[in-house]
Amino acid sequence: MLSLLAASGGSIDPIFWSDLGLSPHLFEIGGFQLRYYSLAYLIGVMFAYWHLSRMLKSPGAPMAQRHADDLFFYCTLGVILGGRLGYAAFYTGGETGIPSAFTDFSGDGFVSWKLLRMWDGGMSFHGGLLGVLAAIGWVSWGGKLSFLRVCDYIAVTYPLGHLLGRLANFNNGELWGRQSDVAWAMVFPGGGEVARHPSQLYQAGLEGLLPLIVLMFMFWKTKARYRPGLLVGVFTIIMGAARFVNEFFRQPDAQLADFAVRTGLSMGQWLTIPLILTGLIVTIYAVTRKPVGTGSAAPAAG
Repeated sequence: MLSLLAASGGSIDPIFWSDLGLSPHLFEIGGFQLRYYSLAYLIGVMFAYWHLSRMLKSPGAPMAQRHADDLFFYCTLGVILGGRLGYAAFYTGGETGIPSAFTDFSGDGFVSWKLLRMWDGGMSFHGGLLGVLAAIGWVSWGGKLSFLRVCDYIAVTYPLGHLLGRLANFNNGELWGRQSDVAWAMVFPGGGEVARHPSQLYQAGLEGLLPLIVLMFMFWKTKARYRPGLLVGVFTIIMGAARFVNEFFRQPDAQLADFAVRTGLSMGQWLTIPLILTGLIVTIYAVTRKPVGTGSAAPAAG
């Protein structure tokens, strides 16, 4: 009998993730598996490119299609490299404080360096965000574009990929939450014989679906696109606040559990605080400045 049931008098039967019939891959042919996590990245990137191209056809676009093509490549690279390097730097320090991903060469198979073994897991949202910002900065500088306005357009396209990524985490039975006795608590493989918050679903809703709905509405139904920084500012506030709240339900990374106890907040929450403050500053800047453009036609970009 699970310890959770003992604590609650056996009145609530937890949900067993293994009973849901989920699999980490869509299909398998020989030794090849099409994993849902990879599929989530692929669909997210394809949607971002398609939707950005559609946005550029609406009045007030700050760039041309050729810039979107460049962004498609560099932002994808920024998400992958930034996400992996961010995870290595922020989440593999352990007790020594030295990121082990940079120094660990004990992996099996052809690739032994832990930093390159992305299939073993480990991507950071904050690192991916920094990678995307670097990519936007590079393309904006090269094309003489408004950095803030390009960020606005990219921000609208991002949440769907994040939503799908968190759903893939749930489908994989990974990144589960803290122990809980709520009616929808689940027992995950590798999480011990205790029921836990399905925090992957919380993140999918608050960090994916919510900003997707809000930003889509703001872009297509309001004049927000003409206020440089407004869309990306709102996006940053929602994502930062949602991540801060969700961290109360998400199980801290094992190597950083002591850090969370010592500081009172998880690493994700500490990294999120400057994110929220930045979002507030950018949003205030956007709403206190005059709108740009007339909305009658898209300006020539670059």
